[in-house]
Amino acid sequence: MPRRLTKTQKGTHQTLKNTSFESMVVSWLMQDGWQVFLPILDHGHQTDLLISDGPNYYRIQVKTVAASDLKHDVSNQWKESNVDCVVYFARNSNWGCVAPAFLEDKRSINHPDHNIFEQNKKSFLKAFHLMDVKV
Repeated sequence: MPRRLTKTQKGTHQTLKNTSFESMVVSWLMQDGWQVFLPILDHGHQTDLLISDGPNYYRIQVKTVAASDLKHDVSNQWKESNVDCVVYFARNSNWGCVAPAFLEDKRSINHPDHNIFEQNKKSFLKAFHLMDVKV
């Protein structure tokens, strides 16, 4: 079995982990029948994924948080953008949250408009389908 023998730098390792969460969302959405588009560069547009059901398109931002419980506050990092929803993954646990983009500066993960999921396809898709995104 091959073994990686080179050391991965700390910043690179974190980027790999963050990107792996985006890849999970891509996989789960594709398995659900969505077309998924990956921007070459999302800097300034704050769109990690663009998804479509055919006639409609939605912008998704994927974030990781170092949260130990659902009382964790998240900051609004997409003001002045067109993001429709944000998918949060708890880095140190096995849960996540699907949330509509909000206008406040901060909001708790356990806000009533947010849908908590376990980090697996079935739970994520259930939470995602409960989203009430206005188009």
